[in-house]
Amino acid sequence: MIFISWNIDSLNAALTGSSTRALLSQEVLRTIAEHEPEAIALQETKLPSNGPTKKHLEILGDMFPDHAIVWNSSVEPARKGYAGTMFLYRNDLSPEVIFPKIGAPDTMDYEGRIITLEFEHFYLTQVYTPNAGERLNRLADRQIWDKKYADYLAELDKEKPIIAAGDFNVAHKEIDLAHPDRNRQTAGFTDEERQGFTNLLAKGFTDTFRYLHGDVTGVYSWWAQRARTSKINNSGWRIDYWLVSNRIADRVIRSEMIDSGPRQDHTPILLEIDLV
Repeated sequence: MIFISWNIDSLNAALTGSSTRALLSQEVLRTIAEHEPEAIALQETKLPSNGPTKKHLEILGDMFPDHAIVWNSSVEPARKGYAGTMFLYRNDLSPEVIFPKIGAPDTMDYEGRIITLEFEHFYLTQVYTPNAGERLNRLADRQIWDKKYADYLAELDKEKPIIAAGDFNVAHKEIDLAHPDRNRQTAGFTDEERQGFTNLLAKGFTDTFRYLHGDVTGVYSWWAQRARTSKINNSGWRIDYWLVSNRIADRVIRSEMIDSGPRQDHTPILLEIDLV
């Protein structure tokens, strides 16, 4: 089975925009479709609380005609048009769809950050982990989130194996970003966030990219938009992951980034796994 995850940074802009960036995003979506994935996880959809419009659904239906669509949008008391996640999954799969709340602080449980698909023999779940903020103003809440989310996955893992994707908003090790020394107190590379990810893996999960590729360097999933040359110079971060329960790690065939061309920000990540 092939699964793809991508922080799309505004579904509406990607589907209906006409800017250079929107056209690049549309090209990335076409590239995703060419892989013929069983499921696609999208983060940071930034949709209204009532979800995608009719036009959005029509465009997605044309791009991914054999896929059902479910979404989790930010709702009050959280900000409108903020965060959000979406799954597209092949029509013949028919999972149970779960929109969990994990007891997260502040409005995090209302920001549409998690969707879980329950299949007969495994869970497929995605997350858009809260950012700690430029001044780390949300770091304390982020630490609570990390613990609650790790506990959530651990509980699921007691029932059946897990495949977890998403933008985890953390570069786990120094080799997961181009310039670790200058980012020690930057959101996504604080000691606290890195330890939170370590604690998550310790509960029985495998970072599939590192499992297959070892300590390879220079492979990233995100390049800052604010720095025009970040992608040209490969000054990136690896903050998007496919995790699996340790007991199915040996079934992973591929875990890799999909080339998104000149488009900066996140690139899609692909997992191929044998679940037969």
